[in-house]
Amino acid sequence: MAELDWSNLSFQYRKTEAIIVSYYKDGQWSPLAATKDFDFHFSAFAGVFHYANACFEGLKAFRGADGKIRLFRPDENAKRIRRSGGHLDMAVPSEEMFIEACMMCVRENIEYLPPYGYGASMYLRPVLIGINPQLGIASSTEVLFAVMCAPVGTYSGAKILTPGTAVLARNYDRAAPNGTGAFKIAANYATSLHPYNLAHRQGYRELLFLDPATKTRIDEFGSSNFLAIKGNTYVTPLSDSVLPSITNKTLQTVASDFGMTVEKRAVPVEEIAEFDEVNACGTAVVITPVCSIDDKPTLESTEVTRTYHIPSGDECGKVSRKLYDRIRGIQDGLEEDTHGWCFEL
Repeated sequence: MAELDWSNLSFQYRKTEAIIVSYYKDGQWSPLAATKDFDFHFSAFAGVFHYANACFEGLKAFRGADGKIRLFRPDENAKRIRRSGGHLDMAVPSEEMFIEACMMCVRENIEYLPPYGYGASMYLRPVLIGINPQLGIASSTEVLFAVMCAPVGTYSGAKILTPGTAVLARNYDRAAPNGTGAFKIAANYATSLHPYNLAHRQGYRELLFLDPATKTRIDEFGSSNFLAIKGNTYVTPLSDSVLPSITNKTLQTVASDFGMTVEKRAVPVEEIAEFDEVNACGTAVVITPVCSIDDKPTLESTEVTRTYHIPSGDECGKVSRKLYDRIRGIQDGLEEDTHGWCFEL
């Protein structure tokens, strides 16, 4: 096993042993292959450089308390990358090919899979990249499919389930109405970099975007979905510009298992004042609690017109903690996987 400080891993790049690659050309995919060469070699005119012909995924592998190795819901990631790639009119791998590539990646880098008990995991990053040379705007006809990985800790570097602050993005949009917000494509993340950096420089951990059409409803955080607890109800926005989060989908199922009501609907900004608990949720964090949300005329403004203080305060809410513990228990083999979410290697 690699000699790393497993208890103090951050969420950042670390070179491992190998990546898994396959190339699409002339109507077919090459066999999946492991390579120790982490540098790709293709034309400077590749579509990915000029027109963002790229999409990607994020999922995790865990070493459980029972010693078993589990991939969490890779079939859902396979479906989503096929949907994203299809929207870009690129060739996409089959679900079976995607899952096998992820399993190969874990096997090839098994020394970097964190041991149980440190709160760490192996993060996998599958990507689809358009690589044929082109000058005009067009979908890529040659595609690279690759899966890479890194051992990681928490996304923000903060202690697990430590609440942070957020700010509304009144004068920035993550995606356009009827645009690509519901797809996990590279361009969506580029648009959020500048406002996200502005928020971070002002001391906020999270940036909360509003719906791009009316700016009156909550959409999602910069890199994760929004979920709130209101009594015995789980609330999350229903919006065409929000990325369908696999973690959010999982949490909704767990909430239903606990007898909670799940509401996917339009969420007015002002309703934040009625929530008992607020969280960002995604693969990298599962749940990140939010203790307060500032509303400002613009992100650049020093004026705060309203601060929404979340009742759960500086502690993770009890319901959110319960949801988190159930999912992590399943991932670590401590809870029964009644929904068949884990794929064992």
